Amino acid sequence: MSGWISKDKAEPTGGPQSSAERGGSDEAARRAGGGEPARGGEVEQAGAPIDALATTPGRDGQTTPEGGTRIAAPPTRSRSGMFGVSDSGDTSGFGGLRLPGHVPAPAQRPFGGWFDDLADDLGAALADRGVRGAIQQVTIDRGEITFYVARERIVELCRVLRDDEALRFELCSSVSGVDYGTPHPPDVPQRLHVVYHLLSMTYRRRIRLEVALDVEDAHVPSIVEVYPTADWHERETWDMFGIVFDGHPALTRILMPDDWDGHPQRKDYPLGGIPVEYKGAEIPPPDQRRSYT
Repeated sequence: MSGWISKDKAEPTGGPQSSAERGGSDEAARRAGGGEPARGGEVEQAGAPIDALATTPGRDGQTTPEGGTRIAAPPTRSRSGMFGVSDSGDTSGFGGLRLPGHVPAPAQRPFGGWFDDLADDLGAALADRGVRGAIQQVTIDRGEITFYVARERIVELCRVLRDDEALRFELCSSVSGVDYGTPHPPDVPQRLHVVYHLLSMTYRRRIRLEVALDVEDAHVPSIVEVYPTADWHERETWDMFGIVFDGHPALTRILMPDDWDGHPQRKDYPLGGIPVEYKGAEIPPPDQRRSYT
């Protein structure tokens, strides 16, 4: 066990150097050179192809995976209340809740910690295998790195992340869905996201992949052939969000009955619920209650 390294001595990844607002330890130097902080809603590295050559000193010749063509979603995700009630009042206790929209900004080089080495190794591995146009955006927020991925490249990217010696993300620990839509218009573009969490047991690293989809075309290739653990996770995501994983060996419901209508965790799914009878009075679901004030 002489080669074992205590986790306490591992390189930290949290802190200001991993913030999307602060791209790394050389922030002051970049600001002095005219650099500006990234802001949600703008194109990252506008005009650069997805697999453009790196321009960071000492990294020339490497293929960066963060060329940046994905425009961050506009800040229309803010909402009030918990159940989308807008006309009859909300007596659930959440009527005064106000949730502002949050759009993580694209990250800037240097990322800090091991994130730069990971990005370089990933870019080189993609170039070696001729995989182009896979990464749309890189975001670092709260000490975690997220790669936004083109859906048609998700299987190739996962195979590279699993097999490349410098990456070795052997385990997909979860596949889940998110619906960033709103109960009422205007809706947000590409409101459905598929979120993959990958773990490298070799290097003790975790990353996140996200694929953004339009609700009218909620299809993404299945990664079960690369990560068999994704089997039931993809079934649950289909069951709850209606995201179709093309090529899945048996994409059937896993929580709801087979004949269930709709996907319960979508924002436009009706709350429904079972009316509660209390002392002769029937209490309807929260979104159907009237206001008493």
